[in-house]
Amino acid sequence: MGMAINHVPQIREECEVFHMSDKQIREIMNRLHNDLVKGLGKDTHANSIVKCWITYIQDLPNGKERGKFLALDLGGTNFRVLIINLGENHFDMQSKIYAIPNHIMTGTGVALFDHIAECLANFMKEHDVYKERLALGFTFSFPLKQLGLTKGLLQRWTKGFSCSGVVGEDVVQGLKDAIARRGDLKLSVMGILNDATGTLMSCAHKEPHCRIGIIIGELTMISTLSDVQIDICAILNDTTGTLMSCAWKNHNCKIGLIVGTGSNACYVEKTENCDLFDGEPGKPELLINTEWGAFGDDGALDFVRTEFDREVDVKSINPGKQIQEKMISGMYMGELVRLALVKYTRMGLLFGGRGSDLLFQRGSFYTKYVSEIESDKPGDFTSCMEVLEELGLSHATEADMAGVRHVCECVSRRAAHLVSAGIATLLNKMNEPRVTVGIDGSVYRFHPHFHTLMCEKIAQLVRPGIQFDLMLSEDGSGRGAALVAAVACRQQLGHA
Repeated sequence: MGMAINHVPQIREECEVFHMSDKQIREIMNRLHNDLVKGLGKDTHANSIVKCWITYIQDLPNGKERGKFLALDLGGTNFRVLIINLGENHFDMQSKIYAIPNHIMTGTGVALFDHIAECLANFMKEHDVYKERLALGFTFSFPLKQLGLTKGLLQRWTKGFSCSGVVGEDVVQGLKDAIARRGDLKLSVMGILNDATGTLMSCAHKEPHCRIGIIIGELTMISTLSDVQIDICAILNDTTGTLMSCAWKNHNCKIGLIVGTGSNACYVEKTENCDLFDGEPGKPELLINTEWGAFGDDGALDFVRTEFDREVDVKSINPGKQIQEKMISGMYMGELVRLALVKYTRMGLLFGGRGSDLLFQRGSFYTKYVSEIESDKPGDFTSCMEVLEELGLSHATEADMAGVRHVCECVSRRAAHLVSAGIATLLNKMNEPRVTVGIDGSVYRFHPHFHTLMCEKIAQLVRPGIQFDLMLSEDGSGRGAALVAAVACRQQLGHA
């Protein structure tokens, strides 16, 4: 036990690789700002790393939205279909979650969209809305190049998806084709938004029948029905949906952030700064989907990456891509911790040098373990002990548990500080006196200290005079998609 205790200072020393100095964080902010400007620029966009895609959303909710809407949510390992009823001061929502089998995640695009269409049809039958004409907002939480509210080209798959025949293609058309193959649904397209935009907004385009917001997530098979009429008003991503959901309640919400399976942000930019915008002129602001998960793909973050980051990247489904996301998100956080624990065990600093088969198995240390371990009060290792027992490490001492907890804290703190650097960069760029940041995602939602870490670090990094709030989104990917559709309806009816 004494020897184990003596190893804790050495573990702390080893974990210094996860610490980023204030100078390093400021440099990260400078580099991200430059990449944002490049993404927005007409002459620099093609070679930019942070793409800053145009969403074609220029209006946020104002509380006057009313009606019934559908939403689809495809954002990772889950797919949801939702029906949402917006009234004065109330928001009724029913939804169903479907798991996406691995063979569909890695199969063909045709199979994926067929799966989604079947789920949609079944859900509408279950809720007895198949005879109504409904507008649909489509949240598709993968990098999209939007060509309008109802057209978006997939740039690349992330989050473990690799469906063939979709990259470079219009995902709305993929859904339309799947519905056409069924022959039992009627569909017209009115808008498409990307995934980050879904969190912030809902279908913000003019369409008299706009009544459905769609977000794509986990799915399963469903039955057929007839006479279903659907209007796709928009395609958006989960970040945009988060912003939209929060903006419905808080009109200062002008940034949407996801810290979950992946990480991304969207924000309200001045239209005059958006060289690539070719929509209707006259409105001063435009929602931008940054796709900042790709920040660092050109080596911009190499000066703060560790050997563990490099190993996670090499072993991933997309080596060299989404570098910042791999340092932040829930898909990779647990694996970063595991790799550090493996190294320190082999160095003899943990578990008496004796690991377990599970510890040495890739992917065995779930990100939820990080949140559970850090939820224990100081000096209490109840959750840590349970996690280590699950991993076959019941011989762990209290000193080992203290070491494991410190590794978790270092990895999660670095993630929070990287996210904070990004948000502070956006706040400084927007230069507005007060902005609310709408946030969703499992890491932010369930990690016991992520919110506090972000508040403290952002406050250190923003310019004097800028005030901010962090607001947890209430189902951004679902509610946000419906709100995009709702805003479009509000505009069509002439309610400003």
